[in-house]
Amino acid sequence: MIAKLKGLLDETGADWAVIDVSGVGYLVHCSARTLSALGEVGEACTVYTDLQVSENDMRLLGFADAAERDWFRLLTQVQGVGSKVGLAILSALSTGEVQTACAAGDAAMVARANGVGPKLAGRIVNELKDKAGAMPGGGGAVGAVVMPAGSASADAVSALQNLGFKPAVAAAAVTRALGELGEGADEGELIRVALKRAAG
Repeated sequence: MIAKLKGLLDETGADWAVIDVSGVGYLVHCSARTLSALGEVGEACTVYTDLQVSENDMRLLGFADAAERDWFRLLTQVQGVGSKVGLAILSALSTGEVQTACAAGDAAMVARANGVGPKLAGRIVNELKDKAGAMPGGGGAVGAVVMPAGSASADAVSALQNLGFKPAVAAAAVTRALGELGEGADEGELIRVALKRAAG
């Protein structure tokens, strides 16, 4: 099974991207959050993947991080949640927001995703309520757990929010920048790289 792809971003569409790995283009279906985190066409990127095989179809799903992939797998275990609905939920909500919604039984929050009605949203939170606590996500904005107040990463998130980015988008972008630059990165470096990720 293909677990991860590391290559160049070759092309993107509304809900997909082509990752060029040593001359082979892999079509991966992605959430809006993952697409925005991949960066610009021609840049190096990494996607965590899940291969879904059915009688008449085979598709590769791509995620910006392993946490999003893990949540996708959990969501698609719920009856009525296929890959399209799973990606729609992860486009509308960060993994932290999905975790919070499931733990709190907040079906209305999950129902914000395209194609998710109140009945399905209720089933999702009921079935995943007990599993939410063990999943990655942080219970808030992505990366909140590793961004103590006053740290360079927390200041970078604040700076992005001041520029008009939503908290979840700002936190996800800074988390990715932190992964690329390392824990010792200063605020300026984090903002520069995070801006590229958030604006992509």
